[in-house]
Amino acid sequence: MQSVRDADGTRYLLVKRSSESSLVRDPATGEERHLPNDRLQTEGESPLSAAATGVSNDVRRAVLACRDERALGLLVEFVDRGPLSVRTLLDSYDLCESDLHGVLAEFRAAGLLAETTVAGERGYEPTDEAVTVVDRFRA
Repeated sequence: MQSVRDADGTRYLLVKRSSESSLVRDPATGEERHLPNDRLQTEGESPLSAAATGVSNDVRRAVLACRDERALGLLVEFVDRGPLSVRTLLDSYDLCESDLHGVLAEFRAAGLLAETTVAGERGYEPTDEAVTVVDRFRA
């Protein structure tokens, strides 16, 4: 499978190529249709990366930031409990300090957490995007 773009710049996944046209799939909708070969240009992007573009950016960032169930659970806890201090996080959950800081860094880089002060201590709070994504995961 390859990723291709049409003359308008729309990205597709190439499903099957014949002499005059190709069957392509829109990664955002899953819809398949035939397009003339002369309107398609091959891309160098991985077809799996192109397929991932069918998932909204906010959900994709959250999925990539949550490398395992503990990370996903921590994100859910932030959304349910609100701002938490680092001390509370270390006391409440079964993550060592190094693992916790690694997950927090991933969440911050993904725009899911913001630094804050909780009861005079360094802490983190969920962003609006984190709340939205967790709501979408729960739906």
